[in-house]
Amino acid sequence: MKVGLFDHVERCDRPLATQFDERLKFAVAAEAAGIYCLHVAEHHGTPLNMVPVPGVYLGAVARATTRMRLGPLVYLLPLYSPLRLIEEICMLDHLSHGRLEVGVGRGVSPFELNFHKVAHDQSREIFMDAFACISAGLTSDTLNHAGPHFTYTNVPMALRPLQQPHPPFWYGSSNPIGAAWSGERGMHFAANGPTALAKGNIAAYREALAKGSGPAVPKPEFKGGTAIGLLRHIVVAETDAEARRIAKPAIEHHSASLNHLRKTQSLSVPDPRLNIHRGTTFEEWEQEGMAIAGSPATVWAAIERQAGELGINYLLSYLFFGAMTLDEALRSLELFRSEVMPKIDRL
Repeated sequence: MKVGLFDHVERCDRPLATQFDERLKFAVAAEAAGIYCLHVAEHHGTPLNMVPVPGVYLGAVARATTRMRLGPLVYLLPLYSPLRLIEEICMLDHLSHGRLEVGVGRGVSPFELNFHKVAHDQSREIFMDAFACISAGLTSDTLNHAGPHFTYTNVPMALRPLQQPHPPFWYGSSNPIGAAWSGERGMHFAANGPTALAKGNIAAYREALAKGSGPAVPKPEFKGGTAIGLLRHIVVAETDAEARRIAKPAIEHHSASLNHLRKTQSLSVPDPRLNIHRGTTFEEWEQEGMAIAGSPATVWAAIERQAGELGINYLLSYLFFGAMTLDEALRSLELFRSEVMPKIDRL
């Protein structure tokens, strides 16, 4: 099983320029530790995410690293011009020398869609149209697409991706509808949320993948050619007590960021996505399996148990979040690298 790294780059108590410098240092350390890929989120109008233009941030990561793969998880397709995003994807693929992984989604937050004047009840249709358009543009010398929301005729594709036929597509989902949709298309997949919820979504993805033609862009480094991942917030320290001391305020800071918009904004029409789990305490997150904090032995036992239950082949470790300092995150990463990752590698 391989290990990736996930990040929102949420706001903390340091200047943003300092925070960006810290994240780039952490990315370099993660690459040295053997992390497979850095995935970064996209959000808007919230302290949860200070890189709402992930392509700019990933361009910096691409030049600070040389081996680790990288990409958005996810680009919020309803908020983009497909043509402009095709061009950005091609640029990033070349800037990274073919290390780009392209996560796509419609947006989990109805508030953020609303900020951009995108009706949340139309976002799935817009997303699917945009995805079809982007897929066509990445694999053609000329873009022709006629959909309900986007139309292009004979647009020259001067930029082509380095990876052929295109960089791998990923989908991150907290519901079985999206999980099945991505499985049908042979995309790589990442689940999040409580273990029971993630288990159902992974099952929906696997079932749909099995009915289709397999991975669209196979990855031989993953069993079956498809990455099936799980996101978990992880803090490793010399003792359980020390790890929990760091993890508790970090998770609760992060939880406040996650819940910020639902506490400060309102929608004229209720959206079922607001029912997604948003616990507020470290203890809630730990009980649901979403946060793992402890000594290397404790962390490994939790990962081994969840990996066995869910049948994943990819762990998206979230190692630098909330109120954590760079030193705390680097120490956690080093213990994770030296004492946990070798065991994960044998799964």
